[in-house]
Amino acid sequence: MPRAGLTADRVVAAAADLADEVGFENVSLSALARGFGVKDASLYSHVRNLQDLRTRVAFLAGGELVDRIAVAVEGRSGRDALGAFADAYRAYALEHPGRYAATQIRIDQTLVAASPALRRTAELTYGLLRAYGLEEPDLTDAVRLLRSTFHGYCALESAGGFGAPRDVRQSWERAVDALHVALTHWPREGEAV
Repeated sequence: MPRAGLTADRVVAAAADLADEVGFENVSLSALARGFGVKDASLYSHVRNLQDLRTRVAFLAGGELVDRIAVAVEGRSGRDALGAFADAYRAYALEHPGRYAATQIRIDQTLVAASPALRRTAELTYGLLRAYGLEEPDLTDAVRLLRSTFHGYCALESAGGFGAPRDVRQSWERAVDALHVALTHWPREGEAV
């Protein structure tokens, strides 16, 4: 019988909090059980195993991130929307490093397809890029450009990887400006550059 007060949602939320404290890769069922004052076996009524727990944290974090981005981009377009999207992404990554790390794990595509939050993320991102006049296969390429730029920048920043005296925020703004120029003048597939 499940321990009173312990639910799957509480377990996942606690795991997300723990990930922000100790790093996503350091979250374990044992550490989580200790936090609740229960035996490891008590958690198996709520999650199947560590992989299930990590996937659930990824979905929770993905939902939080897309909610933040949606609020930021509402009513905006063009460079303004891109900047709001980028800033919301960066803020979440820096404020919630463990949760953010969870959003980067590989998840079974059937689970992704069933997730409203992850579908919403795709819709928001593709909507932003369609405003630049992009269609497939350019949409996929542009999504990969944004994701790799945002992720790379956030990963380097959170690790203290920017040592130059220039303000990191100013460099971020210039990177977003450069992305806007690239998206505005996107070379269509088969077009000479």
